[in-house]
Amino acid sequence: MNGPTRFGVFLAPFHSDDEHPALQLRRDLELMGHLDRLGYHEAWIGEHHSGAYEIIASPEVFIAAAVERTTNLRLGTGVSSLSYHHPLMLADRMVQLDLQSLGRVMLGVGPGQLPTDAFMMGIDPVDQRRRMFESLDVMMRLLRGETVTERTDWYVLEDARLQLLPHSPEGLEVAVASTITGSGSTLAGRHGVGLLSVAASSPTGFDALNTNWDLYERTCVDSGHRAERAKWRVVIPMHLAETREQAEREVGWGILKFVRYFAGMAGKMPRWGHDPADALERWRTSGFGPLGSATVGTPDDAIERISKLVQHTGGFGTFLLLAHNAADPEATARSYELFARYVVPHLQGANRGRHASLAWAGENAGRFGSRMLEAQQQAISTFQH
Repeated sequence: MNGPTRFGVFLAPFHSDDEHPALQLRRDLELMGHLDRLGYHEAWIGEHHSGAYEIIASPEVFIAAAVERTTNLRLGTGVSSLSYHHPLMLADRMVQLDLQSLGRVMLGVGPGQLPTDAFMMGIDPVDQRRRMFESLDVMMRLLRGETVTERTDWYVLEDARLQLLPHSPEGLEVAVASTITGSGSTLAGRHGVGLLSVAASSPTGFDALNTNWDLYERTCVDSGHRAERAKWRVVIPMHLAETREQAEREVGWGILKFVRYFAGMAGKMPRWGHDPADALERWRTSGFGPLGSATVGTPDDAIERISKLVQHTGGFGTFLLLAHNAADPEATARSYELFARYVVPHLQGANRGRHASLAWAGENAGRFGSRMLEAQQQAISTFQH
């Protein structure tokens, strides 16, 4: 396949700790309506429990509210941390949400990103990926309507079954987060579900994209599934404005707030974290850890970045903008609008017919013009006598 045909947003979210959290959450809900009106296809909502910035603890609660504010936007957990939940409880909640939304819900899964979250629950980070594998194996069976009896060191299922099943006969759409290690690709391939590359623009994550896709493809084949690039989602941060200079000014509003989150989690401020220009240079080049490097510029810059990514990977189905909130709310909303107005139609080829029509008209302007002039002269001759 060529470039992506579907577009969306990955909302962790990232909110600085100097504003009222209630207003920040309301703004996130308003964003869902904005994306829906602009024609975005999907939004993925994160789950976190510590660190001050990523303040959505229950993506399901958020999605339930967002569904009522939107019409077409599909909403996914981005991602549910499987090691934190009993698999029956999470499967049950997701199916209820799927029915409430009439099939507009997706289940994104991962092991759990923040070690601080795991620590508070007494979970050893070494066990999280194993737990993710065990949990999704069970959840996929439950979502198919199977009855499951299974015991592990962290959950028990006795004749467990779901009393409700997904809205669509095809079942609930599932995607597994993939960063640098091959665990996400392996698990997604085992079940033939989607792949969600959340670290695509970090140097190590970018280098791992094709390796992880190859692993996913091989695991799909070994498990009796067909690997489909249309199920591959890739996440990159961007902020767009009419000019690069304007985009840089807008990001300067909050980029140091964004940096403060990483500094707080790491326990020290990086040397480039004191000046907006230095932070922007870092974000554009080496990037901010697993969140990767950003495109801060114009719609043309975004098109160029995505086109290079397509060339590097061989193609994927959905491109997701990482919601970073480094610019103020008005500029952020405008960035999403510019992406929808100019980047999406270019990558989808939505205006091919219009471009061809205008070119055809120009190429034949002499022929068409002479005949129109002749028709006008004939009319003058006919109706003035």
